[in-house]
Amino acid sequence: MDNFTPILSLAGGLILGISATILLAGGRIAGISGIISGLIPPAAADKKWRVLFLLGLIGGAALFPTVGGDISYIDINPYGFSDDLHYVALIVGGLLVGMGTSIGSGCTSGHGICGLGRISARALTATLSFMAVAVVTVFVIRLVMGG
Repeated sequence: MDNFTPILSLAGGLILGISATILLAGGRIAGISGIISGLIPPAAADKKWRVLFLLGLIGGAALFPTVGGDISYIDINPYGFSDDLHYVALIVGGLLVGMGTSIGSGCTSGHGICGLGRISARALTATLSFMAVAVVTVFVIRLVMGG
């Protein structure tokens, strides 16, 4: 575990939890798929907070290296796929995630953070499904494909 960062992880978790709680107190769910889908087509009254949330999400990631965060260890192609296969895997993975969020009526952030926080049985089922698929995916990529 070369990249174990408990302080940064705790800080990120606290910020995420506080943000989700503030949104939930306002009657909104911090599910990225729902936030993005609410922008297509945008409802005038709803658009501002959704855009600000997404800008904060992207801006926080962009600011991380400028405030001293180390991103040198991030490997954008961790399994050593060829360039062609790497892009195919990204596209297929993105489509599968999109299908999953549609079928599961939400994404990992909506179910895993907000849904579990509200003690939702549906969110628990969805989160357990996400985790099971993640375990199988890692198994297939690492052991079957040799990545």
